[in-house]
Amino acid sequence: MGYSKKYLPLFLGLAVGTGVFLGSKLDFSSNPTAKLFSYNPKKEKLNRLIDYIDYEYVDEINTDSIVEVTVNRILENLDPHSIYISPEELEGVKESMQGDFIGIGVSYYPYRDTISVINTIKGGPSEKSGIRAGDRILMADNDTLYGDGLIREGLASKLKGELNSQVQLRVYRKGTGVFDVMVKRGRVPLQSVDAAYMLDEELGYIKINRFAETTYKEFKDAMDILLDKAVKSMVVDLRDNGGGFIAPALKIADEFLKDDLLIMFTKNKKGAIENNFATNKGSFEQGKIYVLINENSASASEILAGAIQDNDRGMIVGRRSYGKGLVQREMALGDGSAVRLTISRYYTPTGRSIQKPYENGNKEYFNEYLERYKNGELQNADSIQLADSLKFRTPGGKTVYGGGGIIPDIFVSKDTTRVGETLNYLMRSGFMGRYVFEELDKERAYYNALNEDQFKEQITIDDTFAEGFLKYAKRIGVEIELNNYTDQLKKYLKATMAQQLFGTSTFEKIINQDDAMIRKVLSLSQEE
Repeated sequence: MGYSKKYLPLFLGLAVGTGVFLGSKLDFSSNPTAKLFSYNPKKEKLNRLIDYIDYEYVDEINTDSIVEVTVNRILENLDPHSIYISPEELEGVKESMQGDFIGIGVSYYPYRDTISVINTIKGGPSEKSGIRAGDRILMADNDTLYGDGLIREGLASKLKGELNSQVQLRVYRKGTGVFDVMVKRGRVPLQSVDAAYMLDEELGYIKINRFAETTYKEFKDAMDILLDKAVKSMVVDLRDNGGGFIAPALKIADEFLKDDLLIMFTKNKKGAIENNFATNKGSFEQGKIYVLINENSASASEILAGAIQDNDRGMIVGRRSYGKGLVQREMALGDGSAVRLTISRYYTPTGRSIQKPYENGNKEYFNEYLERYKNGELQNADSIQLADSLKFRTPGGKTVYGGGGIIPDIFVSKDTTRVGETLNYLMRSGFMGRYVFEELDKERAYYNALNEDQFKEQITIDDTFAEGFLKYAKRIGVEIELNNYTDQLKKYLKATMAQQLFGTSTFEKIINQDDAMIRKVLSLSQEE
């Protein structure tokens, strides 16, 4: 197995990640489980067995671990998206999906033996206190955060704390030395809108990385700015967006759909149907819409794409989406852990379920991406195999399919060459970022003084810089024969550098230069 093929599933895992398991945040009652529980002798049997083991088993054993194993095994036999979340995992998931956390507002690497600041969050506590990219955080109050014994796990907890609480940081800065600074912790946003800008004079672009509590507001703020620029057509980029809460996706769809059009509906095991319709709040109901999707676009992303496609509202561009049409509800288990249980299926406006099959177990379900890779679907839309029984018609007469993701109206193939996959993985995994960080650190004062326009005009990735990365990669056993991919590597390196200096928006602008899907949309918009 080649290097790139070995890591193909990781792209899916990184992209879908938390989002694919989150399901929805619909308007259920505040205590939906209150009336579900009654005495059951089978449940009592399990409780008695655990108590018996706890009190009588010959060796000391952690019965909590038995319970977790039992819960996981039960859920594994239901469906791939009914899952148990441990207390440790739940805290991180909640932060990601509520859209902020309490902290000092820095991105950092545990680099070598210190915490190295990659960048500060704009307007955040650290930026206000004078922390800069390239600084090393040596201590937080009385906690030492450097040295050979640096323990990476738990570092974040030493920098987080209560809102408005203060932490004294000891910082090392090249050229300045060691100094102390007091930072007041605040709310640090976790942006779900990566970029919003004009692709040309009429075509706007917004990229959404997940659907969190703050996503709709972020999207609406970005949309309002583009509307002020007289945008006539809109690109919504949902590539690698694994989903999240359904409510923000419904609100975004509402911005594009005319009053009373069906966005989607859910159906539970009792056959109860809940419809979701567009309201009169739409701010872009007339202009052209292009939605970009790929094999990692899932759940709420598919709801948004399906609503646009089924209502003949816009054009879906890219590759077949993931295929998650199950809705989960979260139930707390009382010890900081939780279960997300599938409680219904969702359907697009034409009535199609886009949930892919999972009857053959979770392993085959999550490895389905490899089947798409092997059967050629990522290069050719004709390789998609779907039954006629899954065929539906939109009001405008367009044929759409259920049974496994949203199939785009316009197909754009994926670069599955070994070199292309490897470079993409090294960029998305953060490995390329570590090399770039080291190079920036050599002239930190110069790079920190640049603004975005100066960076674009003055910084060119030359052959020496690119060759340096190839040698850097070779140290971990990754040898890359670039062939015709030199320009792509240079683009990735410059985008990664821009991300560390200016954030994700500049990163996306550079990555989108000469991007196949963006090129296709620009071509389509000019034809129409």
